[in-house]
Amino acid sequence: MIETLLLSMLIIAIAVAFLSVKVILKKNGKFSSQHVKDNPGLQKQGIHCVMDQDREARRAGKAY
Repeated sequence: MIETLLLSMLIIAIAVAFLSVKVILKKNGKFSSQHVKDNPGLQKQGIHCVMDQDREARRAGKAY
């Protein structure tokens, strides 16, 4: 039981370390925004935030 708990804590610590490498090693490092509206790749494909899509559908009378 204790071995499983320690192994789980080790795996979580390693995952957190890998996720924070950019923040720790880069000067003024920060996590990039994960919001759909801030992603240029999704904007090129015409994908919007679900709230914006819902608003557009209601205006067009196509909301179900």
